[in-house]
Amino acid sequence: MTKSVLCAVDVSNGDVDSRVLKEAAQLADMHGAQLDVITVLPDFGTSLVSGFFKPDFHKQAEEEAAKHLQELCIAVLGEERNKSVRHVVATGPAYTEILLVAENAGTDLIVIGAHKPDMKDYLLGPNATRIINHSQCSVFVVR
Repeated sequence: MTKSVLCAVDVSNGDVDSRVLKEAAQLADMHGAQLDVITVLPDFGTSLVSGFFKPDFHKQAEEEAAKHLQELCIAVLGEERNKSVRHVVATGPAYTEILLVAENAGTDLIVIGAHKPDMKDYLLGPNATRIINHSQCSVFVVR
């Protein structure tokens, strides 16, 4: 029996990942599992571009992302169901952070969306492919 489902969404895409979140919630409910929802911010802190941002930019970005994550979950799942969801805002490369959270949480299933690939994805590999290839648990891809 699955005990933990981790759903990865990109809150910067509005409600594009609504279907992904709905699927993850259904899978979690079907198996009596905890639903965790993660969104990942890019890390500008160690790059040359970090100097162009205000010192508290990252903290504000995290707060804004957390707010949007809550709003997305409430809009898709309803306020009552959202109360039992664990919300995670991470910073770094998306696939790395998703895999790290999944490992630390003892996740049994990762649910991700597959978005229309760009030509660069065939050369570099999209986040979904990296998660699938390196995950220690099953991965469910929503198209």
